[in-house]
Amino acid sequence: MPAVKKNKQPPRAWQRMISGRRLDLLDPSPFDIEIEDIAHGLARVARWNGQTSGDHAFSVAEHSVLVQSLVDILYPGLDIRWRMAALLHDSSEYVIGDMISPFKAALGLDYREFEDRIEAAVHLRYGLPPHLSKEVKRKIKRADHISAYLEATQIAGFTHDESVKFFGRPPAGLEITIKPLPVKQAQTLFLDTFYALLKQLEAR
Repeated sequence: MPAVKKNKQPPRAWQRMISGRRLDLLDPSPFDIEIEDIAHGLARVARWNGQTSGDHAFSVAEHSVLVQSLVDILYPGLDIRWRMAALLHDSSEYVIGDMISPFKAALGLDYREFEDRIEAAVHLRYGLPPHLSKEVKRKIKRADHISAYLEATQIAGFTHDESVKFFGRPPAGLEITIKPLPVKQAQTLFLDTFYALLKQLEAR
C-alpha cells in the first residue's frame, strides 16, 4: 500500500529579531523594522568576511557611519534625508549579512531584488522614499567606494594599486584612520549617529 503523502508546511520565511519582532523576509513590513534591531545586527556583521587585521572585526555598523561621514565631507549641505539614507545604505545586511561583491554578482538579480525589498521597508519606516534617485545613489556609492578603499588598504591587506583598481582613487588629502571597534561600541556609534540625524529630520 503506497504511503500517504503529508502536506508539507512552507519553509519559514521570517526572522525573529532581538526586539521580538518577526520580519517577513519575502514581504518585509516597515512596521516590523526597529532601529535597535538594525544596529544590533550590523554591529555583529563583519566586513570583508572578517578577513581583516586587528583584535576586532570591522563591522557593517561602523562602515555605515563612515560612509555617512564621507557623504558629509563630499557633499556638504546635502539634504538630511539623503544623509540618513547614506547611514542606512547597508541596512538590509542586518538580516541577510554582508556578502562580498563577487558573490552578489554570482547570485544575480534575484538576490538584489531581495536586498532591495528589505531596504525599501527600512526607508519607509524612517520617512525616506522606498527607492532613491540615481543621483543620490551615485553620491552614496562614491562614498561607499572610498570607504572600501580605506578599509582595503588599512585593514584588509590590499595594496594601494589593487584598491584603486577595484574601488577608485580617494580624494587627495583625505585622511581617515580605520579603527575597528568592539561590538557594543560599534552598535552605540551607529545608534548615536542615527538619532542625531533623526532629530534633524524631524525638525524640518
